[in-house]
Amino acid sequence: MIYLLALIGLVTLGVLFWRVFGPDVTSQPAHRTIGPDDDPDFLRRIDPGAAKGQSGDSDDTGPSKL
Repeated sequence: MIYLLALIGLVTLGVLFWRVFGPDVTSQPAHRTIGPDDDPDFLRRIDPGAAKGQSGDSDDTGPSKL
C-alpha cells in the first residue's frame, strides 16, 4: 500500500514540476494556416476567368467527340 501512495506522490510531483519548469506553450505565436483552396488569391491565379464568370470548361455547342 505504501508503494502505491509513493507512486501517486511521484506522479503528482512530476506533473507539478512539468507545469512549473516545462516548455511554455502560451509564448508561441498563434497563427492559422490557410489552405490553398481557401485562399482567394490562389484561386484567382489558377483560374483567372472564374472571377469574371468565364470558365472554359463548359462546351455546350455540340456532342462530345470521343
